[in-house]
Parts: sequence; C-alpha cells; structure tokens
Amino acid sequence: MSGGRYKYLFSPLQVGPVVVRNRIVFSAHLTNYAQDGLPSEQHAEYYAARAAGGAGLIITEEHSTHVTDWPYEKLIHGFHRSVIPGYKRITDAVHAHGTPIFAQLNHNGGQASSMYSRLPVWAPSPVPDPMFREVPKGIDVHEIAEVVAGYGTVAGHCAEGGFDGIELQCSHSSIVRGFLSPATNKRTDAYGGSLANRARILLEIIGAVREAIGPNRALGVRLCGDELIEGGTTIDEAVEVAKLVEATGKVDYINTSIGVATSTLFMIEASMAIPPGYALFISNAIREAVRIPVIGVGRIKDPVQAERALAEGHADLIGVVRGQIADADFVAKARAGHATEIRTCLSCNQECVGRMGLNRWLGCIENPRTGKESVPLPMPGPRPKRVLVVGGGPAGLQAASTAAQRGHHVTLFERGEHTGGQVALAASIPSRAEFLDVVRNLLAECQRYGVDVKTGAEASAELLRGESPDAVVLATGAKPQAPYWAGGLERVVDVRDVLDGRATPSGEVFVLDDLGFHQATSVAELLADRGCRVRLSTSGMVVGQDLGITLDMETFNVRAHAKGIAQHTDEVVLGASEEDGRIVLQVLTHTTGVTNEVRCDWVVCATHQAPEDALWHELKGAPFEVYRAGDCVTPRRAHSAVIEGHRAGVAL
Repeated sequence: MSGGRYKYLFSPLQVGPVVVRNRIVFSAHLTNYAQDGLPSEQHAEYYAARAAGGAGLIITEEHSTHVTDWPYEKLIHGFHRSVIPGYKRITDAVHAHGTPIFAQLNHNGGQASSMYSRLPVWAPSPVPDPMFREVPKGIDVHEIAEVVAGYGTVAGHCAEGGFDGIELQCSHSSIVRGFLSPATNKRTDAYGGSLANRARILLEIIGAVREAIGPNRALGVRLCGDELIEGGTTIDEAVEVAKLVEATGKVDYINTSIGVATSTLFMIEASMAIPPGYALFISNAIREAVRIPVIGVGRIKDPVQAERALAEGHADLIGVVRGQIADADFVAKARAGHATEIRTCLSCNQECVGRMGLNRWLGCIENPRTGKESVPLPMPGPRPKRVLVVGGGPAGLQAASTAAQRGHHVTLFERGEHTGGQVALAASIPSRAEFLDVVRNLLAECQRYGVDVKTGAEASAELLRGESPDAVVLATGAKPQAPYWAGGLERVVDVRDVLDGRATPSGEVFVLDDLGFHQATSVAELLADRGCRVRLSTSGMVVGQDLGITLDMETFNVRAHAKGIAQHTDEVVLGASEEDGRIVLQVLTHTTGVTNEVRCDWVVCATHQAPEDALWHELKGAPFEVYRAGDCVTPRRAHSAVIEGHRAGVAL
C-alpha cells in the first residue's frame, strides 16, 4: 500500500489553532532523559528524530507541576523557570522539521513516592497506591488551589519555551485521575461525591491553563476510559467527563488511555500477549459523544492498523509510541510506500518499559540508536572493507546490516537452514510469535543493503582464513549446558531441545526456571497445551520474576492458572536419579532447609548456557580483524546481541 493510498492517515487535521499534517501522534511517554530536573539534549534529538521521520504531532513526556510531585528520579520539573532554555532546544529542534509539539503537564498525586521530594505525597484522599504503598495526604482546599495554579505556571513556562500546545495528563497516573475516580476520591466536600464535583479540579485546571497559554496554542486532555479496578472509572463515566471537558469551550482535543499506571499498568503498555487495537473502544465511545478530535491508542503496530482504525471511525488521530521508538522513520516509510521497511515494534517491553522500570533511560531492543540520537557515530573508514559475519541470529544480522549501511561488502554465514538463532526458537511458541519480528526486520535490512546471506553454510576457521577478508565478526551464539546435578539422564533436557523437537516430554513435567524470564514460562505453557501436567519451579521468590518488568506477569499468571500449571518458588534442585522409569529429584526448599523428593517423567531446564566461542579461539592470530558480538561473548538477552552487533558494525 503506497502512501497515496492511505485515505485517512495522511490527511491533515485542524486541532484547535494547530494544523497537523497527518494523523499519527508520537504520544507522551516517559524517557528518563531528564538531568537534574531539566530537559536535556538527549530529549531534543530524540524528539527531533521522530519529527524528521514524519510524525504529525509530538507530545512530550510529562512535566511536573508541583514540588510535591517527584515519583521517579529523572522527571522534568516544569515548575522551575530553569527548564525554559531546555524547552526551547526541544521545540526548535522539532520545529526545524515542520512538526508541532505539545507538552504534557501532570501531577502524579498518590501514585508517587516521597523518596526524592522528602515531602508528603498529595492526593484527593488518603488512599494508598498498591505499588508505592505510601499513604498520601488528602489535600485541603487551599492546596487544591495551589495545584491548579501550578498547572497554570508550568503552562506559561511551556508557552515561553515554544510549545505549540499543552496536554493535561488526567489518565493513568495523575492526581486529576485520582479526583475523577470513585476508587480514590472519598471526599465529602465540593471536590468529592458526584461526578460534577469529582471533575471540578479538572475544569479549574483547564481554565488556569487556557488563561496561561492564550487562544493561539492548543489544549488537550488525556482521559482514562476504564481503570480496570474495582469501583473505578468505567467507560460510561469517562464519556460524561469528556462531555464536561468539551462543554468548557476551552479544549481542542481529547486523548485516551486505559488502566491505572500501578494496579493495571500491564494494560497501559500492553505486551504482545494483548491484541493490537485493544483500547480503541474507548476513543470510539468518546468520539461518538464529542465533536472535538479524539486520539485513539492501543498497541497500533503498523500504518495499516492505524488506517483501519481511522477508517472504522474509532478515532481522529492515532497514537503510535512504541512503533516510533523502534523506527523513528515509521511515518516517512509509510508515506513513501515502503511500509514493509518499517522496523516493526515487538511489544516485548524489554528496553522501553523495562529499562524505565529499572531507572534507566529509554531504549529499544531492536534499535540501538534509540535514546542515543544525540551521540554522533564515527565516520566510516576511508575505504570499504570485505567483511565476513558468522552467525545469523540478532547479533550477526545487526552487525551485517550496520556494516553494509556504512558501505562495507558483507557476507553472512549461517549454519542453519534459516536465520534467527534462539530468537526463532523462542518465537515458535504461539504466544511469542511477534518476537520473530526482530529477525525478520534485520534480515530485510540486510537484503536491502546488499548483504550476501548464506544459510546452511558452516564457516570454519579454515574457510574464513581462505577467504582473506579484511574483518570477521563472530556471532556464533551459545549452547545449552546440563546442570551439574543432571547426571547424564536422557529425560533431563533443555528448553531448546523441546522447541526444536529433539525432545517431546509427556506426562508429569518438572520445568526449572533458573533464568527468570520467558524461557521457562513459555515452554511450560507449551507443554501444558500439549497435555502435560506441569510443575514450574524456581529458586527465586517469583516464577519468571522479570516478567514483571516487561508487564507480562499478570497475563502469564492468568493463563498458567487456566492451564493448571503449578508454580513452586524458593526451590533448588540438588540431585537427580532414575527409578522405576521415572525421574527422582532431590529438591531443597531454601526458606526452610527441608529437602524433599519430587517424582516426574521429564525435567525441562531453562538454565544458563555456555558461549559458542571455539571459532574465536581458533582465529587468534589471524591476519585480519576479528570481532565478537552477542552470546558467543557471554550469553545474555537479545538486546545485548543487537547492541554488540551494531558496535561491531560501527567499529569496522
């Protein structure tokens, strides 16, 4: 589908006083790029890259409106005038590409911590948040006025800093959402009880902000359509709030959201376990009730999905965040008729949502330049090199793609019949199928930039030396290794043996999770689907503990319960033997020090691997440059492979 055949996606739209050139919005999301409360050059270049890539509208991450609001370390403190020079750097960088940019304003209310501010957390009522577990201070009426004034002050700073509009964050993590929600607003004064009372602070903020920015800047409100919590806001009330917002005559658009950023966070930034477009029912319902433009969201991965959502009347604009984190040129490629060249988001949440949860700056598992746009790459050398890459997993494919894009002549050898490495195995599980996009995207890049990809081709040290290349990049991956206690038993196997069909467990299966991620949990589900009775065991306090970081934990637990998967924690396997045709495990519960026998038919291990580094040792002293990338250095996750593949390609 060429750019000209998108009937709606590339049509302009008037949003108050601002005209957007297309319907794709780079919506607000946290980045952790702030430095000492100030916007940074990292912000400016990050947003500018998406403007250059064709986004119709950019809405920045939240700007805090009050000193009591400091829920995470790297927050922009919009209430200090010192932010204005940074604002100007951001807006100038984005305006250079003809793109309007709005600033999102917020006070996180009770969904916060006093760790950084050393001040009580403010909220409508003293209802503790389940994540932060801190009892907030129910604010007085004079403090409500202070909050409202704070929004006006920061809006004025944003206007001075060159922003074209303001968005009020009243959805998933916001003091305003706290006031709107019956679950968190227990007040009995003029700001509690009826919906009109609960919405009072929002209407006052709208008035203060509109007064601060005047008529020539746009003003939007982001609302939560369904909190997905007991006693919380549902779509019917959200629609009524939208009507109240429009009736002010001061608001130019409504943005939408779903869930609460702590209790139901997994539905806000949904992983691949949730279908694309899952939240469009909210924008659809609000759009039917108001006349101002409405932004729809919900894991929209590609321009075809976005066009369909517009065509079906779900929204007037479409928020695409992770899609443009993965590929800054998402919009430009679609407009040019090259949608198949878009580096499609995996919705894996590992380096965007996951890094944020670990207090690191936002990145992307498959785009090594995300978050590093402000760091220039070195210029390629004076002459193209002849480069051989060994291994067709993500590290090898990224190294080959980067090297080819920088002008080198690249040949890639993959001993298997297909590229993909362990990613291809992981994605063979139906619930993880989208993970294969990282390989598909990289392979397409390699083909586009002229890499000669040879599959079914074993690259020995002798072959590589005989080719006399200028450089070799080894991305040979890792191999399973049996746990020390396995004793050579045939029915103690690795997850990779199950996925590639070398082992077909049946009956009662003990799945060991030593890695705390998808390896054990996804194979446990696969075996349960095949009729096995699965016991999933870990030495950790939680099975698949890192699934919490990527927002997969909740949906996994629902599925695991439905499939009868038994989860056991704080367990360590000490030994294994075979008796009467069954496996007998000695299992220590390390919270009690008690060792028990567990009998099963098979044991499937998600345990640490060993690097495939034989070729590296064989090539020491070779008369050409040799680099390593990915698991053959030491086994880790896919993002490390992509990063190191990119580094190797740049270093050539």
